[in-house]
Amino acid sequence: MSSRILLVEDERDLALTLADLLSAEGHTVTVTHDGPAGLAKATSDSFDLIVLDVMLPGKNGYDVCRELRQLGSDVAILMLTARAQVVDRVVGLKLGADDYVAKPFDPSELLARVEALLRRVHKENLTPVLRFKFGKVEVDFDKAEVLRDGQPVPVTGKELQLLRHLIDHRGRVLSREEILQHVWEYQPNVSTRTVDVHIAWLRQKLEENVQFPKHILTVRGTGYRFTAEPR
Repeated sequence: MSSRILLVEDERDLALTLADLLSAEGHTVTVTHDGPAGLAKATSDSFDLIVLDVMLPGKNGYDVCRELRQLGSDVAILMLTARAQVVDRVVGLKLGADDYVAKPFDPSELLARVEALLRRVHKENLTPVLRFKFGKVEVDFDKAEVLRDGQPVPVTGKELQLLRHLIDHRGRVLSREEILQHVWEYQPNVSTRTVDVHIAWLRQKLEENVQFPKHILTVRGTGYRFTAEPR
């Protein structure tokens, strides 16, 4: 299963070793050595997976991960961390990382986690939507920009992630649990009520009539469904 992988690692010897290891598995690997360069590459090109070190010059891996998610990117992220404390690993997961490997690690463990994430990415087989129009709303996920009647609409990073998930799966009924799993990955103490609250915020900002929404629909007893067509 060949995939495009971005490796962001400042230790050049380790970066070379990891790039060779991943390339030997048939993957196409792009390497950057600091946070700003990694973020720029991640936002200007398309990757199936980002292997992201935490301790980076210029901008740490946590900040890179946070900014990618705020921009609406749903690329799979595997973080490399030398920090042994559980709380430090949880921080990355809360910011939107999909998995982590603690240094020093066995190469076979890294490959296993990479392959597990890539299997999930290819299994979902989604065609990322970069721009989308519905009603009087225009969304540009590439620019993290939402317009309504041509005017900018302020949305949070999490609202943009939620909207993208709804649009990517338009026409499908999505349960609250499924939305939690994909939009609020690994975050403890997040309930299905959080989904309802964020849906309500999106409706207030994007629907013409909040009481009778045309696009972000409630499926009673199940969850939500996005449709580009008015009911």
